[in-house]
Formats: sequence, structure tokens, C-alpha cells
Amino acid sequence: MPSHLHADRSVPCPPDRGTLDALITQARRLRGDLDAVRPDDVADAYEEGAGGSRTRWQRALCDLAARHLDNLGGHLDQLREGVPAAPYAPLPGACAPGAEGGERAAYGPLADGLPPLSPAGTAPAGTSRAGRVGSADWDFLTDRVSWSEELYAIFGRTPEDGPLTLDELPSWVLPEDQPRLAAAVTDCLVDGRPVDQEFRIVRPDGTERGLHMIGEPLLDADGATASMWAVVRDVSALRSSESTVHETRDSVEREEHLARTEHRVAVELQETVLPPWRGSLRLSEASGDGGPATGALDVAAHYLPSTTSPLIGGDWYDALELPDGGTLLSAGDLTGHGVAATSGMAMLLGAVRGMAVAGIAPGTLMGHLNQMLDSAAQPALGSALCCRYEPRGRTLTWAQAGHPAPLVFRGGGGHALRPPEGVLLGVTSGSSYGECTERLEPGDILVLHTDGLAPRAGDEPQSGAAHLLRLAPRFSSARTAQECVRAIVEVFGDQPREDDACVLVARVSDD
Repeated sequence: MPSHLHADRSVPCPPDRGTLDALITQARRLRGDLDAVRPDDVADAYEEGAGGSRTRWQRALCDLAARHLDNLGGHLDQLREGVPAAPYAPLPGACAPGAEGGERAAYGPLADGLPPLSPAGTAPAGTSRAGRVGSADWDFLTDRVSWSEELYAIFGRTPEDGPLTLDELPSWVLPEDQPRLAAAVTDCLVDGRPVDQEFRIVRPDGTERGLHMIGEPLLDADGATASMWAVVRDVSALRSSESTVHETRDSVEREEHLARTEHRVAVELQETVLPPWRGSLRLSEASGDGGPATGALDVAAHYLPSTTSPLIGGDWYDALELPDGGTLLSAGDLTGHGVAATSGMAMLLGAVRGMAVAGIAPGTLMGHLNQMLDSAAQPALGSALCCRYEPRGRTLTWAQAGHPAPLVFRGGGGHALRPPEGVLLGVTSGSSYGECTERLEPGDILVLHTDGLAPRAGDEPQSGAAHLLRLAPRFSSARTAQECVRAIVEVFGDQPREDDACVLVARVSDD
């Protein structure tokens, strides 16, 4: 009986750790280099003039660049681990722009493009960067407000409209974000705390934009807040990308959960349907009329899962003692994988057992199976092999539907039986299936198997029968069917297979 452990697959290996480690090292090195060129803090006293503004602009952009490098390092760490990680902690030595021991706004693992400084160290120019990062200066001593051109573009305003005061700013912010922004600005003005907050605005054209503001107070000689200077970045595209990533990750996790559930259901269904044998099964111990045993069968089987796919196929094997003393031996393969294939296999196997118990001959039985698949709501194709063994005369009557023929091993050699007429199940309605009868000898070994047993040779599948026939010397010395199955597993168990496979061995007892 196949165990669910046989069908389990190891999780895919994460990307090359050596390459990712090298990228992480480079990100850390860049992080250290950035700290080395970061401008010194502005003097304690409030500075005026272009020099002070330029220094504050450079330091704010360095803070943003540091944030990007920290997030990049976190993203690479998650990629190296191969699983979604918790919110990323900054790399060792990373500074927290605009934060001094307090809580900071959460950041996602992705980073937007950062506009570089111009050679003069002033705010970046150019329409391609306009509207991405801007700056503002609110002077509380003179009530003067200064905005950069980029900040006007972010808000959808023109210099003629004038900048917004801190009192006017909340009217542009979405109601649900207003309390958070108001608290951050109040902390800056009253307690001198830096501002590090995100909020959303609605521009005059009705579009909504997500903004991230990093600001800091400038204190006068008495320690009071004289002005507040801030860098505002448009993070709308960034947050949209993060939302897409989160939605994609959630979708992938749902699909993985469904795949695991389907795999478990398919395995449980397969284990329920296929015979739960442990070792060999002794059949036909006595004749149908209660006379002495003759031509008894020793039967063993094994299921070999695919080595390249985690999905369960529709392969089956079966051995069933019939009411009149005969024995049903069958094997088959239904196309497809997963629950659909295993449920279809269960339906076919149940039909085979029922018709065999009712005394229907193998050829007629195949015709009925073909009609079942051809008229099913979801048509499928399949191959099957059905054998009826009569122990008293050791005769084997069998039919096949596009399936590999049984193999008979005798006297240290082996050969495939000549197959009767029979096409794949479900190909066309009204197909007829022939029968052949063989007489077995004491000690004969009969092997039934499905496609997929042997690995592929280049683009062509190899014949499992050819490989099995090479085991004739080992079969000749085997005393039980289980010993033969063990020899088959030793040869085929570790071979790469793109599909599942089944093998059933029946040994005729020595009279």
C-alpha cells in the first residue's frame, strides 16, 4: 500500500545563497559608505540662508537613501530564506531617520527610486523627478512658508496658489489620516520631536496620493521650536506595488494551501482504494468446491510515486479472490493527476471489481469500462489490464486496453505475452476488446505494471518491460512474490520518473 510519505516531496530549494549573500554584503557596504558621507547635523541654533537649507536637504535625502538600503537588505534576506518574513529589522548599524528612540512608521520591503542630488547639493531638478520628493519650511517666528517646486507638483498646486500652512494642510488630508498627522505635528511643535509619518491627500483634480513626510524642528536659543523643516516624498507607486506584492503573496499562499489539501485528499483516497497489503498475499488456497489447493498464487505489489512531480496520478493495481474460486488481477492508469485522477481511478477500480465478481469476462469487462469513460461528464482516457486466473487449471484469461502486456518469467528467462486487440479506454465508443488465454506452470512469475516505471532516455520513454525482463535471473531464485517486488524496487525505486507507476507480482505455487 502506498504511504503518503512516498508521495511527499521536499520543498523547492531557495535561490543560490552564495549569490544572495554577495548582494547582501554589497548592500551593507553601501550602507556603511552612506554613513561616511552623511552631512553633520545642523548646529543647535536655528540657521538661516541657503547653506542651512542645503545641508538639511542633503541630510534628509541621505536618510531616505539609508531607508532604501535597509529595506533592500531586508528584501534580499527574505529572498534568501525563501519564505515570507516578518517586517524587516534594519541592518546592523542602520540609523533611524527622524526617530530618537520612539516608534516609527512601518515600511514595506520594496523601495522606490531615489532622485540623486545635483552637483551643487541642492534639490534635484528636472521634470522626470519633479513631484517625487519635495521640501517645505514653516517659520513660526515670521509666519513664512517656503515650498520647493517639487512639493507644489506633489500637491497639484502652482506657485501662484501659494504654499499651505500647517493649519491648512489637514484639510487636504483624508479624514482617517488627519488624527495621525495632527498628533505627529503637535509632538514636533510642542515637544520638539521629529516627524516621520505617512498620510494620504486628495489633490484638486480628485486623485489620491500617498505621502511620506520626514520633518524635524529647529529650536531657538531658548529651546522653543522656531521652525519646522520637512522632506515630503510621494509614495503612491511604492504603496501600490507593495499592495500588489501582498495580494500576490496571499494568492500564492492560498494556492499552495489548496495544492497541499488536494495532495492530502488524493493520497488518502488512493490509500483507501488500493489494497493495503503488507508483504505477500496468498490467494486461491483451496479450489472452488472445497477440494485440495492447487495453483495457488502468492501476490505482492508496490506503488512508485513520481520523482519529479508532487501530484498523485491515477495508477492502480488490484488482486481479488472471486466467489467461484478464481482470482482477478488488474492494473491500470487513468490520465491526469490529483483528486480528479484518483477519484476517477477509484470509480474504475470499483467497476472492475463489481463486474468481475458478477462473472463478466475480461474482454466484455473492458468494453463496459470504455463506455463508462466515454459517457462520463468529464471524459478521460485510460489504459487497463484485466486478468482472470483459474487456479485448478492454472489458466490466465486476459484483456487489455492500450496497456503494457503481462510478463511471464520461467526457468531463468522471461517474455511479454502477445496482447489481444484493444484500444485505450475512452478513445471511441463501441470498441471491442479481445481475449487471450495462457497456461502457467508451477513456479511461474507473472508481472503486471503501468507506464512510467522506467526513466526517460532523452526525449523518448524507455520500456519498463525491457528493464523488468533483465531481472529474470533474480526472479528465478526468488521464493516469494515479495522478494521479486523488493528486487524491482531496488532497481527502479531511485530512478527519475516523470509519472507514477505500479507493479504487481503473482507467483504460481510449486505443486
